[in-house]
Amino acid sequence: MSTDVHGMIECRPMARLRGEDDEDAVWHAAIDLFLLDIGNAYDALACLFGVRNGFGFHPLAEGRGLPADASDGLRDTFRAWGDPSDAHGTTWIGWAELEAADRDETDASGRLSRRSVAGAGTHWAPVWDVMRTLAGVHGSSYVRLVVWFD
Repeated sequence: MSTDVHGMIECRPMARLRGEDDEDAVWHAAIDLFLLDIGNAYDALACLFGVRNGFGFHPLAEGRGLPADASDGLRDTFRAWGDPSDAHGTTWIGWAELEAADRDETDASGRLSRRSVAGAGTHWAPVWDVMRTLAGVHGSSYVRLVVWFD
């Protein structure tokens, strides 16, 4: 049975301008992953999120759940997608964390690196491009990717 990734990029624009405690500094849905056509390459899902990780990657963001402060747009998309009990592996990762990740870290075999399975030359490139652009406008700490799987 196939495993598909679903999710959304969010940003928190007012946090950079007004501070994180400002009432308007909330997360906003930016773009649905469906629009970026990333596919479901299992090696990328393993190295990023620990899903279908027969490769032996140390995942960057495994099992964190839906962020407590998720945007209304993301929550609406998550609810519309289906019953939350049908989703598994729900997690999130921030752009600052992705920037700091070791892209040359490999799987257990030493043959596949993060760069080779989820880097600039892969189907994940559009996701990183959008996140990088939003981070340039709003700050690296205020952009994140939230995903779940079926």
